[in-house]
Amino acid sequence: MTEDMEGVPYEPGSQWYDGEAGPLVRPYAMTGGRTKPGPTGVRFDLIALVTLDVGAPGADDDTALGPEHRALIDLCRTETQSVAELSAGADLPVGVVRVLLGDLLELGCVTVSRPVPPAQLPDERILREVIEGLRAL
Repeated sequence: MTEDMEGVPYEPGSQWYDGEAGPLVRPYAMTGGRTKPGPTGVRFDLIALVTLDVGAPGADDDTALGPEHRALIDLCRTETQSVAELSAGADLPVGVVRVLLGDLLELGCVTVSRPVPPAQLPDERILREVIEGLRAL
């Protein structure tokens, strides 16, 4: 064990930003080198809402999941959050969070509510006609 210029001990071969940051862990190490979420090819939008499925078998199993998975589960435990909020709360890159959420989705630990694509939203003209019809009642 050696020390850096500030006297903080570190293992030779590990990279540190500074004494407070700790060792650098590359994003690919957290995802096992994967860049896409799961074999299903699910794509998580930044505004997709993630909810913890408390009845899921793996949701409370500390041994089956890594620390990053556990951090995402803990963030979802209190309230439903978007992918962007989970990324910020876990202090992880969005790409890493998407891969980890794919794992959690496959295990049944979380459910994801995807936003409605703009092409599937009703036409504004139809909505105005409905409002006028309701006013006429």
